[in-house]
Amino acid sequence: MVFIERRSVLSGMLVQEAMRKRVIRVSRETTLSDCTNRMVKNKVAAVLVTGEDDRPVGVVSKTDLIGAFYADLPIEAAAADIMAAPPLFCFPDDSLESAIDLMHARGVHRLYVSGAETDRVIGTLAYPDIVGLLYRYCRACGKSVSKVRRGTEDETNNLRLRVGDVMTTSVRACKTDEALAEVIEELTSHRCGAVLIRNPADHAAGVISKTDLVIAYKHGEKTGTPAKVIMRHPVLSCEANDFLSVALQQMLLKDVQRLFVYKDAPARIVGVLSLSDSARFRSGSCRACTSGRLMVGG
Repeated sequence: MVFIERRSVLSGMLVQEAMRKRVIRVSRETTLSDCTNRMVKNKVAAVLVTGEDDRPVGVVSKTDLIGAFYADLPIEAAAADIMAAPPLFCFPDDSLESAIDLMHARGVHRLYVSGAETDRVIGTLAYPDIVGLLYRYCRACGKSVSKVRRGTEDETNNLRLRVGDVMTTSVRACKTDEALAEVIEELTSHRCGAVLIRNPADHAAGVISKTDLVIAYKHGEKTGTPAKVIMRHPVLSCEANDFLSVALQQMLLKDVQRLFVYKDAPARIVGVLSLSDSARFRSGSCRACTSGRLMVGG
């Protein structure tokens, strides 16, 4: 009998290889306005809330801030009013695969890394960190496009993954005239990081992400404000047949969490490629990392 075992680039890699040591902390009394400032300034999706002796007691994420926006909570309310508790932890010597499993199972995009003393936080692990590690791995791989020898380019291109192999095919969208409250409902009910905004002709007109909503909350916008007021454009996109390595490079260089994917023409959006998709795929950017290993059994 022949068994095929899928190999993961992450096999044998530990949390400490991808984690960031810098942790953005706030106190229970920190205002939501200040939490927003720190997230935007430091380009993070959450801040750790600490209590006495700097012990972790909760987390305020962009999702929590959007919930406060939807509930019309004052921007000067305290972090303790909306924080999620307790924080989710992993250890530096945990495997990256187990950390991804935990994030996926609990529906979160980050874990805090605990040291020998379990009430001390020494770092964070998020999907961008994992994808960044995968990207570095691919650049160093012997099958990297930068190391292709003449005469093997066609073979290498056949190995390389395309965006369409990894992307999510469902695209959440709202119209330009729909209220931000409806955008929030679409975003939170489907647990996505951004919503595509379409014009009356049903063409892609812009994007509203969690960051855009958090900034709108900070600036005093109301949930009845039309989506077109805060949407960003043009829509950052790639083609479904593009190489995954090229799309990942674009996201990492532009510091974005996702690209919308089109087929045939930019107006025809057919999917979304996010950093979390790439991390959960547990591969680099070519099939050499996901190829099967033949195992012969009785």
